[in-house]
Amino acid sequence: MAHVGKRIEKAREGIDRKKLYGIEEAVKMVKARATAKFDESIEVAFNLGVDPRHADQMVRGVVNLPNGTGKTVRVAVFARDAKAEEARKAGAEVVGAEDLVDQIQGGTINFDRVIATPDMMPLVGRLGKILGPRNLMPNPKVGTVTPDVAGAVKAAKGGAVEFRVEKAGILHAGVGKASFSEDALLQNIKAFADAVTKAKPAGAKGTYVKRVAVSSSQGPGVHVEPSSVL
Repeated sequence: MAHVGKRIEKAREGIDRKKLYGIEEAVKMVKARATAKFDESIEVAFNLGVDPRHADQMVRGVVNLPNGTGKTVRVAVFARDAKAEEARKAGAEVVGAEDLVDQIQGGTINFDRVIATPDMMPLVGRLGKILGPRNLMPNPKVGTVTPDVAGAVKAAKGGAVEFRVEKAGILHAGVGKASFSEDALLQNIKAFADAVTKAKPAGAKGTYVKRVAVSSSQGPGVHVEPSSVL
């Protein structure tokens, strides 16, 4: 059995693992237990009643969190000429075309989000095996394949969060920092939950949101009553 440190043991005190807490109380508990020496991320996880192996049960989307994520997002953009200049002016850290393909194929991936203009997708398609597993592949469904590269860059840096359900039906995302106020975290969590609800696939049967939990980067998870979030 893995050893549990004193800090984690102390953080778990007062949390009933079998109880479902209202989202307000859960956020308060998680913030109080985020005692690491850095500003911990606050994360929310959903267990969904879907089987993403079936195309009609895939849950995927993007949401702009009202209070941002608190993270510095590095953006790469595949674009040429005027669109490339627009991306740079909007704050993209990496902009290119064939040269960017070579950089990525060479193993240099120093960014967190990838955006591309539609005409660049045949080029970007060569990188599917590299970007796909890292969930970095541009996709029009989440606004990362668009002629409006400036808007996409600003959205990515301003709090846009992509989400995609994993094989076991788990979906999770960072929704802020421990330094955020409780109200700011609640607004972000409810905005994220609303986006997940709206992304419910046609093939989903039975209970869509089975379980919800909130945690910090190095703190214990708190189980949440789904109805208090949705």
